[in-house]
Amino acid sequence: MTLSKKNNFYKILDKVNYQANFHLFYIHTYSIMSVKIDTKEKFSVIIPETSEISANMSDELKELLNSYLNHSIPHVILSLRNVKKMDNGVAEMILNIQVGFYEKNCSFIICETLKELMFLFENSINITPTESEAWDIIQMEEIERELLNDFD
Repeated sequence: MTLSKKNNFYKILDKVNYQANFHLFYIHTYSIMSVKIDTKEKFSVIIPETSEISANMSDELKELLNSYLNHSIPHVILSLRNVKKMDNGVAEMILNIQVGFYEKNCSFIICETLKELMFLFENSINITPTESEAWDIIQMEEIERELLNDFD
């Protein structure tokens, strides 16, 4: 391969890599809060970009999370890594949404919650210390759903 063809090949490859990476992450700003969404093949990771989630933000968060039940890939990981303060009502709302996901046979994992906020989620169906562990639970639940469907 000539140097010119080689350079063009790498330019095309860089462009493809950039486009692929560009579509994986995006930040969506609602009127009150901003979230980062990382879309994977089997699930989406939603990361609030705010350090405090107050009661006036709960409607936007609820709308966003519940919208995933209508997506082709409805499984969600909610990473609370940036959240340092949260109203009790917001945590209760998140737990109710989590129950709703499981009632519809969809995964919803909460992860990376600060120790100071863990008491808010003690009734959680699934909560993990790391995002990586949340990925593992999503995969295990998918296998479980497939096995249960085979028995029907």
